[in-house]
Amino acid sequence: MTQQSIGIIMNGVSGRMGYRQHLLRSILAIREQGGVLLSDGSRVQVEPMLVGRSIPKLAALAEKHGIDHYTDNLDEALANPDFPIYADFLVTTARVEAIRRAIAAGKHIYTEKPTAESFDDALELARLAEAAGVRHGVVHDKLYLPGFQKLRRLIDSGFFGEILSVRGEFGYWVFEGDWQPAQRPSWNYRSDDGGGIVSDMFAHWNYVIENLFGRIESVYARAVTHIPKRVDENEREYAATADDAAYAIFELENGVIVQLNSSWAVRVNRKELVEFQVDGTLGSAVVGLFGCRIQPRNATPKPVWNPDLPETHNYFADWIEVPDNDVFENGFKVQWEQFLRSVVEGTPYDFDLLAGARGVRLSVEGLRSSAEGRRIDLPAVTL
Repeated sequence: MTQQSIGIIMNGVSGRMGYRQHLLRSILAIREQGGVLLSDGSRVQVEPMLVGRSIPKLAALAEKHGIDHYTDNLDEALANPDFPIYADFLVTTARVEAIRRAIAAGKHIYTEKPTAESFDDALELARLAEAAGVRHGVVHDKLYLPGFQKLRRLIDSGFFGEILSVRGEFGYWVFEGDWQPAQRPSWNYRSDDGGGIVSDMFAHWNYVIENLFGRIESVYARAVTHIPKRVDENEREYAATADDAAYAIFELENGVIVQLNSSWAVRVNRKELVEFQVDGTLGSAVVGLFGCRIQPRNATPKPVWNPDLPETHNYFADWIEVPDNDVFENGFKVQWEQFLRSVVEGTPYDFDLLAGARGVRLSVEGLRSSAEGRRIDLPAVTL
């Protein structure tokens, strides 16, 4: 077996997602296991270069994790031929320009989402990358959650029969910051800084829905700001100008109806922070981050509506827990391995910048639907 190495420019690794999920749990974990196994039995090892604004922070991370390369000069990093991949974990407002520069330098692109603030910019990135002939990928981590992988198996096995509808609940109470610190950074609640739950979550919902249930044909959404004032990290009150909740209906081209509530102003009364209920002619499932419970048609109870009598039936007991039957790896790491194989072997990568652009469009049109109070059609997107 032979081994090669590939350099990865990692921009924004001092942030929470860039550090915890992409550097620590993905790239360093891949390095620790000896690299990525390729289809011919050889391995490719990873060599990260850390990029950010603070040399002291980067130096501390590099020393802690045994990393040789770091810089605060992006152009210097992009000029290095030993690092053919550019990975972006910046805030959304800074992402487009950085990716444009990386594409112009001939780098393969791997990026967090949303890929841009506007659909036009997101589509332009996809076109630029395709014209440059570079590989490009966008994070799609939710599909690798154990619960959604179990759901994928159910769909593939025909368990549901014809899927009729999907209902999803996501969210939790984010403290306002006055008597308890908020669990999310304050920029999430300022529209000028790229905040808002629609721009944050609809990009996720797009790839989850289209890869599990079908292409989204239209969106009707209501985005609101339930908590108008919050307190930031420096204990200063600020106006929350971005939406902190969104209530949406997505119609799919195959007739499936998806209802999804996303909120940072809701108290959790469910097993997990996100749960989807999928109802089909032959059975139903309730899926979370890790768990998956099913109820087949021939084990469905027969409720009778009677408001004059207290309910005595335990409906929760009618559901069957789906076993793991597998070891589920960290989804971010799995995606990185898939993308690295695509780059090294020259194979197609489906979750590309065009898929990212579709996610951005769903966010943009969801906000337009809310502003105009109407359903928005979503024709198919092409380069």
